[in-house]
Amino acid sequence: MSATTPNLRPVLTSIAAHLYARDLEACLSFFTAKLGFATDFVYGEPPFYAQVSRDHAHLALRSMDEPVFARDIREKEELLSVSITVASAAAIQSLFEEFKATGVAFHQPLKTERWGAVTFIVRDPDGNLILFAGPAE
Repeated sequence: MSATTPNLRPVLTSIAAHLYARDLEACLSFFTAKLGFATDFVYGEPPFYAQVSRDHAHLALRSMDEPVFARDIREKEELLSVSITVASAAAIQSLFEEFKATGVAFHQPLKTERWGAVTFIVRDPDGNLILFAGPAE
């Protein structure tokens, strides 16, 4: 760094989790029609990579022909693929009601955790578990 450049700490500004999909088209439809995400882009011919977003949450979707997880470990351990945070207790309740109205099947309904967060979990068409969490108060 030069003497005129301040020594600034790099700031991370966003994250895009990667989800693996056997059927990219069905996955895109789920995120847009059921969860209210927008399609940012779809890449490839035939398509094999895409990104969806809603507010500051970005998810990259990658088409895979083979299972990513060994056997049934994801189901046995209830492995989360993504955690998405919302800003308030009212927001998490509202989001849950919004998803319920679009017919989302919940892996875990809205509940208050022992540590004080309010959470719910949805399962996408490929079995990825997506946690939504907000403060209890």
